[in-house]
Amino acid sequence: MSTRTGQGDLDGLVAVVTGGASGIGAAVAGRLSAAGAFVIALDLEPDAAPSGITGLLCDVRDDSSVRAAIEDVITTYGRIDIVVNNAGIGAQGTVETNDDDEWHRVWDINVVGLVRVTRAALPHLRRSPAAAIVNTCSIAATAGLPQRALYSATKGAVLSLTRAMAADHLGEGIRVNAVNPGTADTPWISRLLESAPDPAAERSALEGRQPHGRLVTADEVAGAVYYLASASSGSTTGTSIAVDGGMQELRLRPQVQAPAAIP
Repeated sequence: MSTRTGQGDLDGLVAVVTGGASGIGAAVAGRLSAAGAFVIALDLEPDAAPSGITGLLCDVRDDSSVRAAIEDVITTYGRIDIVVNNAGIGAQGTVETNDDDEWHRVWDINVVGLVRVTRAALPHLRRSPAAAIVNTCSIAATAGLPQRALYSATKGAVLSLTRAMAADHLGEGIRVNAVNPGTADTPWISRLLESAPDPAAERSALEGRQPHGRLVTADEVAGAVYYLASASSGSTTGTSIAVDGGMQELRLRPQVQAPAAIP
């Protein structure tokens, strides 16, 4: 059973975080727990959940798996107040790169998986006095990135779906928002770098395209998710927060190196 690591404005609330055993999901689970919530990580590897976080086996591709996990949460805790739809996978390439099976696979996890979890949780969220859904989206939903056609398509759908869900459920007292990370220091990015011909050069390129000059940390994304899930954002719904070092909105002038002094 999940234990709380702290007390705060989420004290006594119950949160489920998909993909909560690693990367951004683990950081989110820890941040919500520190604010007083009971947090359950729904994951394919539940035993990897952070200390103090309950892990439950859940495959977002399988509706029966999702419904069983949500019912386990209700059996143990009696309520669900916060849903963080974070589970997802990456994909590389142009529209020519991936075949139909891969398009269906990534779409099934990144988009329909979110739908399955939300659909199963909605009856319980409707009974919560503090219901909030936060979807993990991406800078890929708002900026054209090379070699990310399939991934961008799914995250664009998540952003549009966030707005539609917010409109549908505001009258039921359920807020729905998204967080849009830039290129974050996650296990998927680590694997991407490891497979690059020149990992150091690839990392430098990823860092350089973000105006603040580095990868986004999982804890920074978790802070935005926490805000959107908390009562502090009680009048915020149907929107997204960019955590991207200024990548979406800023257009900085290139830094020109000063010429060397003539000896």
